[in-house]
Amino acid sequence: MHLSPEFGLTYQQIEADGFTIDYKVETLLSSDTGTAISKSIGLGTIGFADAFQQLQPDIILLLGDRYEILAAATAAMTLRIPIAHCHGGEATEGLIDESIRHSITKMSHLHFTATDSFKKRVIQMGEQPDNVFNLGALGIENINRIKFLSKNEIEQNLNFSFLLKNYLVTFHPETLEKESTEVRFGKVLLALQELIDKQTLFIFTMPNADNDGRVIIKMINEFVRNHPKNSVVFTSMGQINYLSTLKYLDAVIGNSSSGLIEVPSFHIPTINIGDRQRGRIMAESVINCSVDKNQIKSAIQKASEKQFNPKAYKLNNPYGTKNVSDKIVDILKNAALSELLKKKFYNL
Repeated sequence: MHLSPEFGLTYQQIEADGFTIDYKVETLLSSDTGTAISKSIGLGTIGFADAFQQLQPDIILLLGDRYEILAAATAAMTLRIPIAHCHGGEATEGLIDESIRHSITKMSHLHFTATDSFKKRVIQMGEQPDNVFNLGALGIENINRIKFLSKNEIEQNLNFSFLLKNYLVTFHPETLEKESTEVRFGKVLLALQELIDKQTLFIFTMPNADNDGRVIIKMINEFVRNHPKNSVVFTSMGQINYLSTLKYLDAVIGNSSSGLIEVPSFHIPTINIGDRQRGRIMAESVINCSVDKNQIKSAIQKASEKQFNPKAYKLNNPYGTKNVSDKIVDILKNAALSELLKKKFYNL
């Protein structure tokens, strides 16, 4: 998605931060069907094989569980390049990423998990305990490091004005659901529409390049056209704009992993809709509901009640820690890479 105009050409943000991109791998097709995603994995495997052959890396560092990452892991595995993987051991039972994540774990040699329970799950899958490190989530480190923008700076950067009540909405396809994405996201929009008043703003961010993602994009654009005074949409807000915006929200609504990992650190509620994130560890500030108009409305109303106020108590973000990247770099520098390839199954 970083290379796609449709998703904001976000590789440019990487270069703007002063990094040199040594190789770009094109994988994304102009379709979001299951067949197109399968073909994208194949294109990615070919592209990563060429990249790794040219760059000759000593080790590959991968983060997450998307299908592009599976392509990178497959290419590295067959080229006998050790793999270090961030965010293994987690569970997202409502989408195909669940299977992809665990597959990458079995192809990887070093594991950097976000919580102790995820570390135990990776070991349960037969990985050597000495190669599994519970360091926390990298997203939390970003929160601790960046200088947040003021409300006025955000409004100038993104060309919108906050209202009295402000919600950020991110909804991704649930790739294992039988009910269509159009029907499910339609229920979400119906709930939001019934909550609109003169002082309510919904800030939409676009979904990932998953099966049926374009259906959601089309529906968001139509909603914003019909409610221009109460909604705005962004293909990509950029990391600093996104994290800074979280400081001024009443809640985050949708099914993004960010609502569970980063958002609790801002002491605001997350309305987690459906099963996409089912199985993940969740902070006390997360309110779960099904994909049902009335349940979504009730969850949003609960988030606004005084008795449910994450700011009123010292919230513990289960993913929170500092200096994750420094710890990862130190481990990679000192790892005996030549001894990693021949893995032994750790039998509990």
